[in-house]
Amino acid sequence: MKLLFLACLSPKTGNHTTAERIRSHIESAGHTCELRDARDFQSPAEVANLISLNPPFEGALAIHLFRAGRLLLDIPVPFGVIFGGTDINEDVKVEQKRVVMEQVLLKARFAVAFTDKLKEETELFLLSQSSKIYVQPQGVQTDVSEKFCWTEFLRSSGVCREHVDELRVFLLVCGLRRVKDPLYLVKVFSEWHCENPLNVLVIIGPKIDPVFTVEVETVVKRTAGVFLAQERSQQELHAAMKRCFSVVNSSVSEGMSAAILEAMDLGVPVLARDIPGNAALVQHEFTGLLYSSPQEFVHQSQRLLSNQELRERVVRNGKLYVEEHHSLKQERETYQRLVDTLL
Repeated sequence: MKLLFLACLSPKTGNHTTAERIRSHIESAGHTCELRDARDFQSPAEVANLISLNPPFEGALAIHLFRAGRLLLDIPVPFGVIFGGTDINEDVKVEQKRVVMEQVLLKARFAVAFTDKLKEETELFLLSQSSKIYVQPQGVQTDVSEKFCWTEFLRSSGVCREHVDELRVFLLVCGLRRVKDPLYLVKVFSEWHCENPLNVLVIIGPKIDPVFTVEVETVVKRTAGVFLAQERSQQELHAAMKRCFSVVNSSVSEGMSAAILEAMDLGVPVLARDIPGNAALVQHEFTGLLYSSPQEFVHQSQRLLSNQELRERVVRNGKLYVEEHHSLKQERETYQRLVDTLL
């Protein structure tokens, strides 16, 4: 079977990583799966034309009900959709987008939500299509670069210190766009850093929104203790995560944060903003720590620094949680089974 797979493919983003992983699941079952960036198409008609090329595509898949799913509305072949997170958490609040997403969901052969919560939200805000929505958590796969140099990474990010092993590096992994809110903790973290210079915050991720990126760069330049790292390959990013004190999430909205799951898999404690997408993964004081304000972030960080038993517990339980609930094998079997329904 020849499948077209549409997603927003900004390099080195969770969306891109997820799409590549799902494509590999589909192709391992013997299908052909062509991954294309949804932003390359202006209208559903363009995708319909692509579908009919010789040899024609026999089915399609999309990540994100609005950004990619709407482009499948005119195609003559069956398709499935995967919720991205911001589609159900944010876009559904805009009437014009909600109407389009309902049409997509009605026409789709199946839909996949990463969490039960996301499925519940979909049923609440969109025309109920319960029977076709499957819950499949993201599978997790980490790969640490053996050539990675921690000292060089910090120095290239602007952290100039002789004894880098003394530092407590909090790593905020996110694409630079407003929904990820990378500036949320900056002011309070900087004040904390001035009290204790060993605590530093490094923000790392691709520059997705050019205007917002300039804003982040400007703020970081004038803020003590906060640094902006150049994006790295997935292997290098995982190596940096493994060396840091804690991986941080400060998003306003999340579907399912790959960085949180990867941190858990790598044995690194997670400090995540208390929003529904994060709370679905992080059980406070059990698999990680949640915070609901910048001040509470500092408080939870201090607990993590002073309480070794707490740190060991969240690391141990986080690792077990990923092994039990985010199996790559289970994810592969689910997508292969769902794609077979398009035949």
